[in-house]
Amino acid sequence: MTIEHGTAFDQRAYRDALGHFASGVTIISGIDEDGPIGFTCQSFYSVSMDPPLISFSVMTNSTTYPRIRDTGRFAVNVLSHHQHTVSSQFARKGSDKWTGIEWSPTREGNPVIHDSLMWLDCDIWAEHEAGDHHIVIGKVNEMSPSEWHRHEPLLFFKGAYRHLRDLAS
Repeated sequence: MTIEHGTAFDQRAYRDALGHFASGVTIISGIDEDGPIGFTCQSFYSVSMDPPLISFSVMTNSTTYPRIRDTGRFAVNVLSHHQHTVSSQFARKGSDKWTGIEWSPTREGNPVIHDSLMWLDCDIWAEHEAGDHHIVIGKVNEMSPSEWHRHEPLLFFKGAYRHLRDLAS
């Protein structure tokens, strides 16, 4: 499909096309004076090895991210294959996302969700506006030890949660 300048853009077709890219699922978490905060995020990736930088994207109308931004730091929790309910819980607006969630703080105090695949603790390095999203770059200060990585990842593909074994067939 060719996208012509000035014509109506089919956002549903665009979303469906991007749905063919399997992605991991993360929870971006932080803590402020009101307690732990977080949201589900699929747009996460490595940016640089030296310095160690990662990035995630978040909607500009997020009500959670501004609270994380104000602290200047966050953790990335990469979810394990069995944590689809955790992902769904953190994707909902207007609920206590932390109900029933076990977590431990990093050295900086950011929440690390128990049984996640791996985690990174970061300071906000930069932020850029990009359409209806913010692109946030974080400098990694601490990460999960290698023995933490004992599960397979939770994936999102074609609008549904998947496991590696689902994609192999």
